[in-house]
Amino acid sequence: MAGDTPSRKRRFRRQKPSETPWGGSGPAEGATPSDGHSAVLVPHGAGNDGRGRPASLEGPPHAADGPGTPAKPGRLAAVRQGVRKSGESAKAALGHLADRIIEIAPRVPVRDLDTLRRQFPGLGPEQLADKLVAGAANATSTVGAGIGAAAMMPVPPAMPAELAAEIAGVSAIELKLIAELHEVYGMRPEGNLRERSTAYLTSWTEERGLDVTKPATYKNIALSGGLKRELRQQIMKRTIRNLPNLMPFMVGAAVGAVMNRRDTRKLADRIRKDLRTRQVPWDALPALPPLEQHKDALDASQWPRELGH
Repeated sequence: MAGDTPSRKRRFRRQKPSETPWGGSGPAEGATPSDGHSAVLVPHGAGNDGRGRPASLEGPPHAADGPGTPAKPGRLAAVRQGVRKSGESAKAALGHLADRIIEIAPRVPVRDLDTLRRQFPGLGPEQLADKLVAGAANATSTVGAGIGAAAMMPVPPAMPAELAAEIAGVSAIELKLIAELHEVYGMRPEGNLRERSTAYLTSWTEERGLDVTKPATYKNIALSGGLKRELRQQIMKRTIRNLPNLMPFMVGAAVGAVMNRRDTRKLADRIRKDLRTRQVPWDALPALPPLEQHKDALDASQWPRELGH
């Protein structure tokens, strides 16, 4: 009828089931209606009008939802677990590469000041430093181009190994550059081969020149265990910067060459800026003994020819 509310607009309200359902008998005396059907939703104003029994909107209870059933891990929990495992794997890989660089550092062949002056006669400190920086920049550029060429047809499982190889190679070249720049500016750190190598590693991770008049500034980091933590951070930064080197079809080779040359020059500029403020003139240097070399030093014949060996 025109005055009735349309069925789709009828309000719903909760109503207790009738004491005696249609065609049946009411609950036994003292019994309580089932909890699953203690309240049903029926249209407002609906009753025994011949339309049948009103239906409940509550779903049937599931047996698996009982208190003793363990909850299954959801999709979010699975994602969190995967992210956690990936983070642990990445941290382990960074730690392994950091150990590898720490192992390589004492084996890097370093030329002392007398050797450098014999190889580059007639050059002053700045001109000699320029030669060293240019050679190291060209060498790291060669490493970047080589890794980029190896990734011409990218193989995803091999990409982490390629990045690790590039970072290890570049770090060895830059450690050699840092050590020889300290020789040129008359700032050789005190100590034996391993102690000097640790000092150069500190300089590489912090991208700063050493203040050899204050050895505690770089020795404390190594003794406290902070060197390896800073080394992991430096490796992570290098890894992110080197990701474009893995671009396919020789694009990565060009990108790797340019980026490595730029990064090595930038590092050298920071190191030289610090060393100039504490530079000792060559004629004021005391007589220094030749640098000792590791018994298992890296083969100089396998280094890029740009390094001058």
